[in-house]
Amino acid sequence: MGNETPKLTREDFLTSSTNKGLRNIIEQKQISLDKVNSRLFYEEELRKLQIELVKLQQWISKNKKTVAVIFEGRDAAGKGGNIRRFTEHLNPRSMRVVALNKPTEVERGQWYFRRYIKQLPNPGEIVFFDRSWYNRAVVEPVMGFCDEHQYHNFMVQVPEFEHMLYEDGLILIKFWFSISKDEQLSRFNSRIATPLKRWKFSPVDRKGQELWDRYTYYKEQMFSKTHTSYSPWITVKANDKKVARLECIRYVLSQFEYDGKQEALTTIAPDPNIIMRYFRSSNQID
Repeated sequence: MGNETPKLTREDFLTSSTNKGLRNIIEQKQISLDKVNSRLFYEEELRKLQIELVKLQQWISKNKKTVAVIFEGRDAAGKGGNIRRFTEHLNPRSMRVVALNKPTEVERGQWYFRRYIKQLPNPGEIVFFDRSWYNRAVVEPVMGFCDEHQYHNFMVQVPEFEHMLYEDGLILIKFWFSISKDEQLSRFNSRIATPLKRWKFSPVDRKGQELWDRYTYYKEQMFSKTHTSYSPWITVKANDKKVARLECIRYVLSQFEYDGKQEALTTIAPDPNIIMRYFRSSNQID
């Protein structure tokens, strides 16, 4: 009995009318506040960074900039959750999220990049790609959705395609979210166990664990052939979802000199231990 973990009771909530009073009771009972404090820190940092995103969007709109942010990574790496935190307070009139379905029969007969070109940002707009043309670099060859000729053609054309975008003034940010094999499995199990998340789990996801090493091979090929000075890959250590969300927003903000940046209520500089440019000698968790 003496080793039981102290807990808050119904009476504790009834007798404390303020957060401060409740915190005093928690301290008296010697209940750890680490998780609570961590959550409060995350929520407050996220709010401050989202205020900066609103400022950034206004600057992009005012200056007619074109910005595209690509979110890539293995299944369950946290791409969708990151995009939601980026966009939840932005003006939908000058922002879009692009998550394309598999190509139609007509699209399969067209130049591969054509359907993505139609989704590129207009002047004054920011577009978030939940997966992108890089499907052909990793997912498609791993799953057998393209042939060798299509794959090699794509890998040759990508740097040229992105260089044209760069020369035309488009600002392209490419994120790769890295998670460990164990963390991916844990997230898959969570999806299956949670009714509101079950729709996210697909047969392709199931193969993610079986074909882990094959994914790794094609991911490395993608980095080595498409990481350029004008369009670098930014890798994100994403085993901790909340940290990854905050640091990704910081990175995007750090790339612009928008109005009001100096008045930010928190640091805009991303943590270099979480966010870094790809380089061949980097110790990657996936």
